[in-house]
Amino acid sequence: MMQDILQQTTWAEWFGVLFSVVQVLLARKNNSNNYLFGIAGIILTLYVMITSRLYAEFTLNLYYLAMSVYGWLYWKFGKQKKETVISSTTRAEKLVSAGIVVLTFMIFWLFLTHYTDSDVPVWDSLVSAFAWAGMWLMARRKIENWILLNISNIISIPLMIHKELYLYAVLTAFLFIVAVSAYIKWRKILNHKETDAYT
Repeated sequence: MMQDILQQTTWAEWFGVLFSVVQVLLARKNNSNNYLFGIAGIILTLYVMITSRLYAEFTLNLYYLAMSVYGWLYWKFGKQKKETVISSTTRAEKLVSAGIVVLTFMIFWLFLTHYTDSDVPVWDSLVSAFAWAGMWLMARRKIENWILLNISNIISIPLMIHKELYLYAVLTAFLFIVAVSAYIKWRKILNHKETDAYT
């Protein structure tokens, strides 16, 4: 069984997963260069998703690509010409995030249902909707990005197994664990910053 899985796994999956692992580990460490590895992994993942008929995931990865470029520039420079610090979402950002989830889900679900041969339109749309919002928050260095990305991860694991993309299922489980750890790490950084502000 394991040998069959390994033989079915393409080089694009292996390298896409490898670069994605490096990216998320660097993001956990609050290293802005995480986006550079992310871009390489995303390009390979685009190929894997389109050949697996996961069209919302393919579109999500196009969004990841754009947000990775934006996020890298925002983290490195931002409006203040220096690296953006970790912060919590404002009320307005929470509303925008909720709007992104609802709007992207509806758009993907309608598109996948009416214009593609997708056999998992709801599942695919949900994964993408939460990930779109999470990536937007990550690009702005908001701690809540990890929560939304993990909702996406929880839904994505069985989807990847259903599509027999076992390496991506393992990657997603790994990303879930790293995201929990990253949230804890970012929370400590944020709490330390808030404590310093009051002293």
